[in-house]
Amino acid sequence: MLQNIGIPGLILILVIALVIFGPKKLPEIGRAFGTTLKEFKKSTRELVADDEDQAKEEAASTETKKPKAV
Repeated sequence: MLQNIGIPGLILILVIALVIFGPKKLPEIGRAFGTTLKEFKKSTRELVADDEDQAKEEAASTETKKPKAV
């Protein structure tokens, strides 16, 4: 859906945002959006790291439980 917007669409969206929020609010909104995006990425990385750690622990515990073939 977003790949069909193009440059004219983005300019139109920016103009509408400027009219609605005004020039003083746009930097604040941009900063808030950036902070939110950074926190989301950080949380996602932490979840992925936790899942990888848990998978490694499970793999290690199953290898220690395997009986050795003689």
